[in-house]
Amino acid sequence: MKEIRFTVGERSGDVSALFDRPRGATACYVLAHGAGAGMRHAFMESIAARLAARKVATFRYQFPYVEAGRRAPSPAPVLQKTVRRAVEEAGRVAQGLPLLAGGKSMGGRMTSLAAAKETLPGVRGLVFLGFPLHAPAKPGRERGEHLAHVGRPMLFVQGTRDKLADLSLLRPLVDPIPGAEIHVIDDGDHSFHVPKRSGRTDEEVLDEIADRVAGWARTVTG
Repeated sequence: MKEIRFTVGERSGDVSALFDRPRGATACYVLAHGAGAGMRHAFMESIAARLAARKVATFRYQFPYVEAGRRAPSPAPVLQKTVRRAVEEAGRVAQGLPLLAGGKSMGGRMTSLAAAKETLPGVRGLVFLGFPLHAPAKPGRERGEHLAHVGRPMLFVQGTRDKLADLSLLRPLVDPIPGAEIHVIDDGDHSFHVPKRSGRTDEEVLDEIADRVAGWARTVTG
């Protein structure tokens, strides 16, 4: 594991990142955290470790507000600029590995917005771990209308109990986009927690997610 710092901009300053490149890595996933937790959150640690076991490197990074110890997210333009700078830095340290980009919840959505505005350099595809399509109990599609303009293959990993993404609203947005697909986690909530009645553990679900992401990575990176 390599600890890195990179500059987002004059006003936003530097942020931290963690680069984990396993032996025999075939791709690198530039992995952004969600709104309420940073790059060292248990979910981020767990998914990074599982991907490493499947020969997928990860480049986790902080958004400026988390780096500064604040709870309220930075403005969207700052978040999207951070995504772009993270992708550039990951491309530098990954030394030729094909890149994927995306992340958990808000981090994934900010990555998609950045990609829809301008192609992210070196990125072959985007992976969303719980795309936040709408606020809880406020179903809508507006937050996903830009997805048609991303221009790269996309994988959405979504739980059937996710209160931030009604699948009946997400599917009509994703299905018509060439190269975009949804992997459904039965009984999973926004954090991919599953109830005991599902017959599975959260650890088994994380293994399923890592298997799917690693398999999909092979198809888009060649």
